[in-house]
Amino acid sequence: MIELGSINNPRAAQGFIDYIKSKGLQGELRSHDGKTVIICVAPEHFHQAQPLWQAFTANPNDEKYLQASWQVGSTESPLLYQGQSLNLKARFKALSWLNRTVTLVSIAIFVAFLLGGFETLYGMLQFNPAKPLTWFTPAIVHFSAIHLIFNLIWWMTLGNDIEKRSGKLTLVGLFLVTAFISNWAQFLVVGPNFGGLSGVVYGLLGFCWIYGVMRPQLPPLVSNSIVGFMLVWLILGFVDMLPVRMANWAHLAGLIAGMAYAMSDKLLSRK
Repeated sequence: MIELGSINNPRAAQGFIDYIKSKGLQGELRSHDGKTVIICVAPEHFHQAQPLWQAFTANPNDEKYLQASWQVGSTESPLLYQGQSLNLKARFKALSWLNRTVTLVSIAIFVAFLLGGFETLYGMLQFNPAKPLTWFTPAIVHFSAIHLIFNLIWWMTLGNDIEKRSGKLTLVGLFLVTAFISNWAQFLVVGPNFGGLSGVVYGLLGFCWIYGVMRPQLPPLVSNSIVGFMLVWLILGFVDMLPVRMANWAHLAGLIAGMAYAMSDKLLSRK
């Protein structure tokens, strides 16, 4: 192995290694103190890796490196690293106003539920066909910490990727369309007692999936393994094999709406 460079951010370094692995290049990390990391690559890949390293050092927090870790299957560095390496604060600040707003409002509502405001708040936000605002508000209502965390991780990750590839207005449109369609679908089939961002998340997933299928020349927004996992999760919800109640019709409707949005986006871009 030949030394390519070094960085004092082990988590970011792991993302770079996973990124070049996704490009078919061999590399590894070495460190003597758990802080400064030396990036090494195979001799035959050195010249190919050099421009990738230069791009990485210019923007080590680019989401493509974190996405590469998910695709390769590495979410933890084998090295010891300090708390600043994840740079969560910087990542959150880099999100758009819509992404941050939905995240913070969802958290605030959940905290308010825990503090005793459930009946009042849920009465205001619960789906009601006579109140147009509530056609959207169930998306920001969550009933458990796991439910909230799971949805927000996907919302922030997929939403940010969509904005970078297709623009902020696309995410705004996706949120409104998928929240509207998924909430109405769940209400019409089951009733008004539901909540969660899952319908929107499945909408983002559907958009990312079809966006990549219709643009094979571009790097995919979401890997096939993630799509497969989420589809299996959707099916398990319908066959009632999960220990929690799921808004299955919201998930399905959101997925279809997101897929249709991606198709229409492609068709409109041709005109």
